[in-house]
Amino acid sequence: MYIYPDNLAAKATLWLWELKDLAIIGIGFLIGIFSLVRTGALLPLALVVAYGFLSIRFDNTSILDFIRYAAAYFFTRQQYFEWRDPT
Repeated sequence: MYIYPDNLAAKATLWLWELKDLAIIGIGFLIGIFSLVRTGALLPLALVVAYGFLSIRFDNTSILDFIRYAAAYFFTRQQYFEWRDPT
């Protein structure tokens, strides 16, 4: 079932995923199945399943978004602290 965004600024979703994530999962699933059949490698298919799980959206946020925000907070963005004398 296709759910049109409530406001036109929101992203379109299909079931629990954004359409962009669903396209990535579909293409990755095809590549994963192809690699499983041709080489017997299970890793690409496992990565696609993990991405599919991490990109599930509830209340307009996903686990993948949380991991990105946490990585940006702890590793990539500079933290600014200002120390002042309390007196």
